[in-house]
Amino acid sequence: MDKNDGEEEPMAARNKPNEIRLTRIYDAPVEGVWDAWTDPKKVAQWWGPRGFTLTTHSKDLRPGGNWAYTMHGPDGTDYENKTLYHEVEKHSKLVYDHGGNDDRPPLFRVTATFARLDNGRTEFDMIMALPTPEAAAETRKFVKMAGGESTWDRLAEFLEKESTGKEIFVINRSFDAPIEWMYAMWSDPKHLAQWVPPTGFTMQYLEADLRPGGKAFYVMEGHGMKMFGKAHYLELTKPDRIVYTQQFADEAGGVARHPMAPTWPETMKTLVRLTAEGPEQTRVTLTWEPHGNVSHEELETFVKGRAGMT
Repeated sequence: MDKNDGEEEPMAARNKPNEIRLTRIYDAPVEGVWDAWTDPKKVAQWWGPRGFTLTTHSKDLRPGGNWAYTMHGPDGTDYENKTLYHEVEKHSKLVYDHGGNDDRPPLFRVTATFARLDNGRTEFDMIMALPTPEAAAETRKFVKMAGGESTWDRLAEFLEKESTGKEIFVINRSFDAPIEWMYAMWSDPKHLAQWVPPTGFTMQYLEADLRPGGKAFYVMEGHGMKMFGKAHYLELTKPDRIVYTQQFADEAGGVARHPMAPTWPETMKTLVRLTAEGPEQTRVTLTWEPHGNVSHEELETFVKGRAGMT
């Protein structure tokens, strides 16, 4: 599972204009994260944006070696790639050229480091170095458009399933706002009502007691629909952690099923972690999982739905 409750040096202070940097903390030992990256059978289960699959043709994990693979897009498009390794330090560091092939040069050079934390977790840090700041800006746009950052969310999901057998959904987003402001967006009902509902819906809290042990009851209306829901808050730790369970409800507050997906799990558990990436930037890491007694059909519905939960 992707965990981000430790302090990190602000990324903006470390980045060069031609670099794109990404840091994640995974609840898995270095050996497990390294194997997930380097074992072709494991990497095939998470590499690429949501909806993509992977075929490895060959892999020679050593300086001067190549990894030849094809990424298969959800629309049927194939993307041929050949990675050239420059440095391979087991359980510690990979340096390689990415995005090239026999008929084209690589797009950028990647430096990926794997740091062992004293609590059994792993800090993963990746720098993508491009030829110019302009190339970096264009690549950022492309990665966002393609949902590229979901690759690292899928890695968190894979590591959780491998270690505990649990199916989870992870998503990371960075916002240009300080962490205290972002915590308020997630913990104050008057803010939540402005952004939680889907586009075209409004939201009103009928009950809002957002504290450990507290409950919330709300209604969303839009597109001719009216949906009720309730939440039970388990943890609120300012400024970086919120945990709650959530259910659909009827008008009286009784438990109900998803109005458009009757086999969706009855109860979902949400973990929100906030990490300062700079004085005015915060990363939100949301982990979502079925909670309580979950049937095989409900779990299958959840797993199949992850590709669309972007």
